[in-house]
Amino acid sequence: MTTDFLTDLLIIFGLSIPVVFIFSKLKIAPLIGFLLAGILAGPFGLELIRDVENIELLAEIGVVLLLFTIGMEFSLRDLLQLRRVVIFGGGLQLSITAIIVALIFLWLGNSEESSIFIGLLVALSSTAIVLKLLQEKGEIYSLHGRTSLGILIFQDIAAVIIILLIPVLAGTPGTEKSFLELILQGLGLIVLTLVSARYIVPFIMYQVAKTRNNELFLLSVIAIGLAVAWLTSIIGLSLALGAFLAGLIISESEYSVQALGNLIPFRDVFMSIFFVSIGMLLDLDILREHLLLILAATLIVLLLKLLANSLSTFLIGFPLHTMILVGFSLSQVGEFSFILAKVGYTSRLISPLMYQEFLDMAVLSMVLTPLFMGIGYRTTSFAETLPFPPILKQGWYSKFKQGESEEKPENHVIIVGFGINGKNVVTAAKDTSIPYIVIDMNPEVVRVEKLRGEHIFYGDAAQSAVLEHAGIHSAKSVVVTAGDPASAKRIIEVARRLNPQIHIIARTHFLSELDKFYAFGADEVISDEFESSIELFTRVLHRYLVPSSEINSLGSTLRADHYEMLRNPEVRRKKMSDLALDFADVEIRSIRVGKSSRAAGMTLGELNLRKNYGVSALAISRLHKIIPGPEAKTEILANDILLVISPPEKLDEVRKLCEDSVG
Repeated sequence: MTTDFLTDLLIIFGLSIPVVFIFSKLKIAPLIGFLLAGILAGPFGLELIRDVENIELLAEIGVVLLLFTIGMEFSLRDLLQLRRVVIFGGGLQLSITAIIVALIFLWLGNSEESSIFIGLLVALSSTAIVLKLLQEKGEIYSLHGRTSLGILIFQDIAAVIIILLIPVLAGTPGTEKSFLELILQGLGLIVLTLVSARYIVPFIMYQVAKTRNNELFLLSVIAIGLAVAWLTSIIGLSLALGAFLAGLIISESEYSVQALGNLIPFRDVFMSIFFVSIGMLLDLDILREHLLLILAATLIVLLLKLLANSLSTFLIGFPLHTMILVGFSLSQVGEFSFILAKVGYTSRLISPLMYQEFLDMAVLSMVLTPLFMGIGYRTTSFAETLPFPPILKQGWYSKFKQGESEEKPENHVIIVGFGINGKNVVTAAKDTSIPYIVIDMNPEVVRVEKLRGEHIFYGDAAQSAVLEHAGIHSAKSVVVTAGDPASAKRIIEVARRLNPQIHIIARTHFLSELDKFYAFGADEVISDEFESSIELFTRVLHRYLVPSSEINSLGSTLRADHYEMLRNPEVRRKKMSDLALDFADVEIRSIRVGKSSRAAGMTLGELNLRKNYGVSALAISRLHKIIPGPEAKTEILANDILLVISPPEKLDEVRKLCEDSVG
C-alpha cells in the first residue's frame, strides 16, 4: 500500500516537472501545467493512476493549507485600508456576476439552488494567476492592481462563506440553521478571532520565538491552525473556514511573516497535488463530445465577467483605464471555484455532466488569461482616444487615488539585524531621511522596538517570503549585519536571486568569509578585522601629525578592491607608491550648502571657484538626484551637496563659503 502511494507521488511529480517547465518557458501559468499533468496521469488520460483517493486526501490538506496561508496574508488592517474596494467593489462584482449567471441558468431550466451555486462559482476569479501576472508586470501597486487585489480579497473571504453555505443550498439533512443560529455562530467566531489575535496567540508565539528553535516555531504554527480548525469543526463548521480563521488570528501578530515563510513550501507542494487531482477528474471524452458547447461557454463567461467587473469598478468611481484593466484581469474563473465545484458536486448541487463541463470551461478561461489581459492593455489605449464623457474617463471618485492608497516603500534600505551595527545604520537612515525596514529574529527586540514606532518585524531574512514582505523587489539596498556567516550567506543568496539589481552590503567578522560573501552575491563586504586594523592605523597616523586629508585618502584606498592592499603585500607596495605620486596634492570631497551661506543663491560662475580657490565642482546632489558636470550658469541652492576636487589647503576656505553665516 505504501509502495503504491509513493509510486503515485513519483508519477505526479515526474509528470509535473517537465510539463510545468515547458509551460514556464511558454509564459503560461504553472497551475495550468499541474492540471495538464493530472489529465495525463489520471484515469481519463494515460491511466497511470487509478486509485485517486489517497491523492484526494493530500489535495484536501492542500486546500486547508491554502486557506490557512490566505488568512495569514490577509489582515484586518488590509481590509480597513482597502475597505471601499473590498466591501463595495468586491460585493458589487460578486453580486452582479452571480445574479446574471443565476438568471441565465434559471432560464435554461435549472433549479434555484443549482443556479445560485453556479452563479457564485463563475463570479470567483483566480487570485494566484492575476496577482502573479500583475507582479511580473510591476503593476501590483498601480490603481488597477490595487483595485483587483481588493476585489480578490473579497472573493477569498466570500469563498470561505460559500463553503459554509453549500450544505444549506443542498438541503443536507441536519444542516438547516435559523438565521439566529448563523448570526450567533458568526458572532462567536468574531469574538474568538479578536480575543485570540489580540491576547492568546501573540503570547504563545512570543514564548516560542524566544527559544530561537525553528522546528518548535513551525510546530506551534501548525498546532494553532489545527486547533482552530478542530474547534470550528466541533461546532459544525468546515475545516477550511477554521483554517482561514487560524491564519487570520496569526496574521495580527508580529510573527505572521515568519510563520507564512515556513508554511509556503508545504502549501505549494500540497496545492500542486490539489490541482493535479483536479486534472485527474477531467473527462477528455466529455471535452471532445461537447467541445463547441464548452468553447462557447468559456467565451460567454469571459465577456460576461469583463462587463460585470468593469461595471462594478465604474460604480465605485474609478476611471475608464482602471475599469477596462480590472475587467479583463478578473475575467477568468478562479482556483477556489474548483474547490467549491467539487464540494457542490459531492452535495449534488450540480450533475456529473455539468461538473465536468464546468471544469473544462474553468481551465480554458485560466489558460486564456494572459492573452485576455494583453488584449485589455490594447483596448485601454484605444478606448482613451474615443470621445467618452469626462465622468467615464476620469471617474467620479478621486479620493482613493490621492488619500487612501497605501504607499509601499520604494528605494528603501532593508536592514537585517538590529544589533549595534543595525541600530547605527538605522540612525544614519533616519538622519538622512532614507526610508528603511528592519528584520530581526529576536522577539524581545521586535516587540520593544515596535512599541517605540520602529519599522521592524520578526522574521528570518533567509526566507523569500520575509524579504518579499520587506519589499525586496523595490528596495535599493540590503545591509546584512548578521554575525553568523552561514545565515548571512543564505540571506545574500536569496536577496540576490529575488532582486538581481539590488546593492548588498554585508558584515563579517571572519577574514576567511570575505571571498565567500562576494561569491554569494554581495557587492560590498565589511570586515571587522580589517576595519579595526584601519582604525588603529588611522589613530597612529593622527598621533604622528599626518594631515587628515592624507589619512582619509589612505583609508579609502585600503578599503578599495575588497581590502586587497591589506591582503596582498605586493599590491600594497605598488598602490602606496602610486598614491604618494598621484594623489598627495588633491582631495575629492562633498560639501553641503547651508541655508544662510554666501554660496546659497549664487551661480557657479558668480562663485568662480576655480579662479578664486583653485577648486572645481564635479557634480551637485540635489534632492537625491545628481547633476553631473554643472555649468557656470547653474545656481547653487540651500541643502545642495557639492562634489569638489580641491587642494587640501583650500578645503577650509570653500567650506566657510558654503557653511551658514554666523551672526
